[in-house]
Amino acid sequence: MQIVPKRIFPTLMLCLALSLSAWAQSTPKTVKTPPLARPKLVVGIVVDQMRYDYLYRYYDKYKEGGFKRLLNDGFNCRNNHYHYALTVTGAGHSAIYTGSMPAINGIVGNDWYDQQAGRGVYCAEDTAVTVVGSTNASAGKRSPRNLLVSTVTDQLQIATNFRSKSVGIAIKDRGAILPAGHTATGAYWFDSRSGNWVTSTYYANELPQWVQDYNAKKMPTEYIKGGWNTLLPIEQYTESTPDDQPYEQLMAGKTKAVFPYELGGTAGNPFGIIASTPWGNTMTKDMAIAAIKGENMGKGKETDFLAVSFSTPDGIGHAFGPNSVEEQDIYLRLDLEFADFFNFLDSWVGKGQYTIFLSADHGVMDVPGFWKQHNLPAGVMEGNAISLAVKKALQEAFGSEDLIRASENYQLYLDHAALKKKKISVQSVYEVVREALLPMPGVADIINLREIGTSHLNSYLLELYKNGTHVKRSGDIQIVTEPGWFAGRTTGTTHGSPYNYDTHVPFLLYGWGINKGETLRRTTIADIAPTISSLLRILPPSGNVGNAVEEALKK
Repeated sequence: MQIVPKRIFPTLMLCLALSLSAWAQSTPKTVKTPPLARPKLVVGIVVDQMRYDYLYRYYDKYKEGGFKRLLNDGFNCRNNHYHYALTVTGAGHSAIYTGSMPAINGIVGNDWYDQQAGRGVYCAEDTAVTVVGSTNASAGKRSPRNLLVSTVTDQLQIATNFRSKSVGIAIKDRGAILPAGHTATGAYWFDSRSGNWVTSTYYANELPQWVQDYNAKKMPTEYIKGGWNTLLPIEQYTESTPDDQPYEQLMAGKTKAVFPYELGGTAGNPFGIIASTPWGNTMTKDMAIAAIKGENMGKGKETDFLAVSFSTPDGIGHAFGPNSVEEQDIYLRLDLEFADFFNFLDSWVGKGQYTIFLSADHGVMDVPGFWKQHNLPAGVMEGNAISLAVKKALQEAFGSEDLIRASENYQLYLDHAALKKKKISVQSVYEVVREALLPMPGVADIINLREIGTSHLNSYLLELYKNGTHVKRSGDIQIVTEPGWFAGRTTGTTHGSPYNYDTHVPFLLYGWGINKGETLRRTTIADIAPTISSLLRILPPSGNVGNAVEEALKK
């Protein structure tokens, strides 16, 4: 029996064909998505001892291509601060690159006292490795092993299965080693005895050819020959005090702290003077460029990371202070170095293909002598007077002054074996020390770090001291100075306090993935690493406590 007439078949077939055609056209085609977008190169810049106000104090004398390029075409976190008390180089570089704090990352200072070993420890020391590139053995016993957490540079290596290049460059070893992290392609620092850039066997058994080539140029010798005079006519340094000030330190061979400076090394350290002149910055920039070229950074499939620290401003700042002609000259010249460096990045990587961030490892206090000239509260405590007062008080209270093993970072490390033997508590020693030191000029308070929660110090400062205290590496008793005061000498200045002049530092972002703009909300140094991690879409470092500055990043 015929169910469907034959004449209907052509109609059915046509409908079926049209349906199949429509279905085929409605089926989405497979579209190949582009690869994950990242910058070709990240450049982290740390300017040692750069206080935030330097961005604007000398603004009118900066050129267009250096600091102004970052300020006007990048993102500026205008209220960026350190989130712990002891603001020094080792701790600062560690916090920037780990998003952490000394209480977690373990770098509580440049140095600390190891109670178990019974000796002082340098933050980047490693007795298991040796120098590469010099006969000066002490220059190379360095590695990041004392850093207890990962860095953003480490996390990039992990994220790319170690196909990225990550390199640290700085005159100071800790300024190169701690930022480059545990997994670095290399870290290189300056040995002032040999005049060479060196590394350690932690990284390699011989210097790469590009480092050997740079060392062969013997540039430090040429820098010393040139001396140091002002970039501009000295009468144009109107942002600074007159050149000759009694509270400035003298360079070797000088009777006054005035321009011009003839440069000469000292016995056993012939090239150390370079770190206190503009040529230290020039040399660092040249090494950074040599590293990028030598390692072919920014040219591969994966993002590379250069961590470069300009150590020289710290030496100048310590000796002459923030208001000196020397300080202004170093920043006017550094501005030109940055312009040259950024132009190189444009040509090598491509404008818009790299990301820069700039910050500082700490700020600095004005020279107390300068403040006193202008009737501002400041002063210098005598370290010896503090020591004598403590010993006298301990002798009177306990019949022994030998209850302290070491002092570092305004902290006292107690002899716990002696205390146990004499049945003396840490709290009782603290009470005696506090009573002895609190009346002294410049002392704000004394904290028992083993019972820090019981301190009467205001909550803001107390939080900074908590963040800076590591249970295994910090001391037992903390001396808190008044603002504007420090222990030391009456010439020059220093840093290391929880106060605004030491905590307020730049955080500038520029380039690939960065919005143009600024924020006045309070950010912290711990926000740098997670911001870069978010930019790269990688996991933040293991000890991270910061938050990405979301408004700085393009969506």
